Amino acid sequence: MEHYFTNNENLKSNLRSIEYTVKNTSFVFYTDNGVFSKSTVDYGTDLLIKAYLDNSEKTGNVLDIGCGYGVIGIVINKIKGQEIEQVDVNKRALHLTEMNNKENKTKSKVYESNIYEKITNKFDVIITNPPIRAGKKIYMTILKEAHEHLKPNGELWFVVRKDQGAKTIEKELKENYNIKLIEKQRGYYIYKADFALTN
Repeated sequence: MEHYFTNNENLKSNLRSIEYTVKNTSFVFYTDNGVFSKSTVDYGTDLLIKAYLDNSEKTGNVLDIGCGYGVIGIVINKIKGQEIEQVDVNKRALHLTEMNNKENKTKSKVYESNIYEKITNKFDVIITNPPIRAGKKIYMTILKEAHEHLKPNGELWFVVRKDQGAKTIEKELKENYNIKLIEKQRGYYIYKADFALTN
């Protein structure tokens, strides 16, 4: 079964557009077959974006890892004006992200990276709706290794569902992070984690 974290060159394209509004700001996003949540901005991503916009005082650069068709980084760039890098392993998703930057008159650096493989910068914020279906090794690598790419006092923001092991993930990250539950709704948990104590 092909998932959104793989590249399937034979997957037929079915380009469409969806609308999304947050903080009285309207967006249009192009989506396609082979990307996560192609019919609508999923609830977890929406909750993560709103929690970040309402609770983070950071103004520096942001890494949107596993960016899909670019929703999180594009919204943050448009509303907060933060400098964005967006990475994914899915080439179709990256192409859509570039299209969506143009459509929404936003700007980000978009490139292919297998998790942190091609990441060279340090960031004030790393934000992600991690690909749980890709398996624990992948999504825990995204979360556990984030601190290596954060500036001192940088923040990791992520969303995970309760039934996908939110409490277990929280417990594992507490070994290295100062982690705080920011929001929980309909089984979705939004966390902010920082490495300030040991960075």
